[in-house]
Amino acid sequence: MKGIYKILVDIGPLVVFFIFYTRSGNIQSAILPLMIATVIAVLFSYIYEKKIPIMPTAGAIIILFFGGLSIYFKDNTFIKMKPTIINLLFASILFGGVILKKPLLKYLLGNAIKLKDEGWIILTKRWISFFIALAILNEIIWRRYNLPETEHIWVWFKVFGILPITFIFTLSQYPLIKKFQIED
Repeated sequence: MKGIYKILVDIGPLVVFFIFYTRSGNIQSAILPLMIATVIAVLFSYIYEKKIPIMPTAGAIIILFFGGLSIYFKDNTFIKMKPTIINLLFASILFGGVILKKPLLKYLLGNAIKLKDEGWIILTKRWISFFIALAILNEIIWRRYNLPETEHIWVWFKVFGILPITFIFTLSQYPLIKKFQIED
């Protein structure tokens, strides 16, 4: 049940965004439902886990901010930049941890994965690179397909591209995790 719940909380707002977009063919029509679904997902997460989920809450704040700007100015550029901003924010936070010699992934994932410190540092640096690459890819796609007749390409990338890319990257880290895993 926890796996299904987690998937719904993580993917639910994106599904809502896609449904409203496909029904209207307009990103503006999908932004408010995305914002509402995101807030609901964070609230469900809080109720279920009995603590404030840090990453989803940070993401929700950014979605509310950029979604609000997109709606207010009637300009989809803001919502299209949101994945770039979130990925660069995550990369910056992780990089700050590297500078302070505290791999922050260890604190976020330490209950799920037990690694030697060297493994945490390597994994953190890989995630930093991944977040930067994803930000660059988002910028390339939304800027290349920014006309109303081509922006559906960015929507499809957002819905069906980012998640599989992230999943594949995560799976590709398995050998590193196995190499540096601490056995209990």
